[in-house]
Amino acid sequence: MDDMQTRRRSVPPRQLAGRLSRIALGGLLALLGIALLLAAAAVVCAAAAWDEIGHGAPLLTVEWVGAMLACVAAAFAVVAALLSLAPQPWGVCVPRRAVPAFYVLLDELSGKAGVGRIRHVFITDEMNASVVQRPFLFARGFLGTELLIGLPLVHSLSPAQLAAVIAHEIGHVVVRQRVMGGWGAFLQAWWMRTVNALSAAVPSGLSWAERHGDSLCDAMLKLARLEELAADEVAGRLVGPELLGEALVEVCCKAHFLADDYMPLVQALALMDQDSRVRPFRDMGHGFAAGFAQSGAASDPQSVVGSDCGDPFHPPLGQRLQALGVPPQPLAQVPVTAAEHYFACLLPALAWTFDRIWWDQVRERCYPMLTAPADLQGA
Repeated sequence: MDDMQTRRRSVPPRQLAGRLSRIALGGLLALLGIALLLAAAAVVCAAAAWDEIGHGAPLLTVEWVGAMLACVAAAFAVVAALLSLAPQPWGVCVPRRAVPAFYVLLDELSGKAGVGRIRHVFITDEMNASVVQRPFLFARGFLGTELLIGLPLVHSLSPAQLAAVIAHEIGHVVVRQRVMGGWGAFLQAWWMRTVNALSAAVPSGLSWAERHGDSLCDAMLKLARLEELAADEVAGRLVGPELLGEALVEVCCKAHFLADDYMPLVQALALMDQDSRVRPFRDMGHGFAAGFAQSGAASDPQSVVGSDCGDPFHPPLGQRLQALGVPPQPLAQVPVTAAEHYFACLLPALAWTFDRIWWDQVRERCYPMLTAPADLQGA
C-alpha cells in the first residue's frame, strides 16, 4: 500500500502542469495583444504628429513624435521578449544510417511508449542525457523529439543500462503529452524565457515582474522534480524498475568517478606536460575500465548514493529508488559498453571532436574544472 501511494505521488499533478500551461498561454497572448496595441498607438501618434505639422505647432509635434518613439520602443521590447527562442541542440548530430542499431532501439522504446519516434540524436561531451521537443512541420503532433546523449554516459553504461536511461528520457515525452499533447511544456519554457527577457528589460524594482518571475521559477522547478519521478515510473514499465534502478546507481557512481578522479588527473597531467599524449575522450573507455574499479565510488557505492542530494531539477537518488520500489543495486560488471556496442565506428571521430574542444579550453584556463572559485583566485 505504501509503495502504491509513493508511485501515485511520483506522478506530477495535472493541475500544476495545466495551470502553468494556461498561465504561459495567457501571458504570451496578452503580450502579443500589448505589442499590437502599442503598434497601433504608434501609428496614431505618427498621424497626430503629421497633423500638427500641418497646423504649424512644433511643440505638439515634438510631443507626439516622442510618444510615437516611446510606443515603438515598448513594442520592440515586447516583441523581442516574445522572440526569445530556445537554444538549438548542441553536439554532433548522428544520422540514422551511421548507427542503425541505436535508432532501432529508440524506435522500439518509442513505439512501446506510444510516442512519436526520435528524429535526431546529438552526441555531447556531458555525463547526461536529455530530450528536446521543438516544432517540426511533419512531426507527430507537429512536435519533433530530439535526443541529446553524452559520450561519457555511453562509455560508462552497458547496452541494457543505456536502454533504461533512454526509456527514462522517453518517459519525459510521455509525461509532457498529458498536457496539451506536449505543447504545454513547450509553452511553459517559452513563457519562462519571455519573463526572463522582460525582467532584464524592465526597470529594476518593478515588483510584479520580480514576484511573478520568482513564483514561476519555483513552480517550474517543482514540476521538473515531479516530472523526473513520473518519467522514472514510465521507464520502469518499459524496461523494469530493477534495471532502471541499476542504471541510476551506475550513472551516479560513474559521474562521481569522472568528476573527482578521472578528469582532474587528466587535466593535471596536461597542465604539467603539454606534450602529454593523454586525451580524456579518446582514452575515456580505458579510463573507466582500468580506473573505476579502484575508485572510492566503486568501493563504496552506498555512500555515493546516500550523499546524492539531487539538484533543483532532480530529486535525490534515494528518493527516486524508493519511488521505484527497488533498493540500491550493486554495481554490475560491464564487459561491453554501450559505446562499443552502438557507436564503435564513430568513437575516433567523436573523441577527436571533443578532445579538440577540451584542449582549447585547458590552454585558455577556462575549462569548468580548472576555474578556481572567486575566494581562491587571490590566494
